[in-house]
Amino acid sequence: MNFKIDENLPVEAAELLRHAGHDATTVLEQGLAGSADVNLASVCQKETRALITLDVDFADIQAYPPAQFSGLIVLRLRRQDKPYVLQTLTRLIQMFSAEELERHLWIVEEEQVRVRG
Repeated sequence: MNFKIDENLPVEAAELLRHAGHDATTVLEQGLAGSADVNLASVCQKETRALITLDVDFADIQAYPPAQFSGLIVLRLRRQDKPYVLQTLTRLIQMFSAEELERHLWIVEEEQVRVRG
């Protein structure tokens, strides 16, 4: 799978995904830091990459219809420190083979992952 890691996540998230066999790049690596959400969404669409972010604006299905993306993963975590985010992402990686990501929005919370298509 192809992923784009938003600038609000640790760069180690991309390394974690790469280690699991995925293609991952970061907003920072591509010089997109500070880009408007709509621009970032457009880049993800052009590159056919699923976006992983802490930005809850991407959970707005009116603004970002899941059917138009390779996947949107919004982390809604009570704690957002680096170790906790990476631990959550490690658990999430295990779900990629079991749940559909393409054309879906995943809202990831501590107790559950809600998937909307």
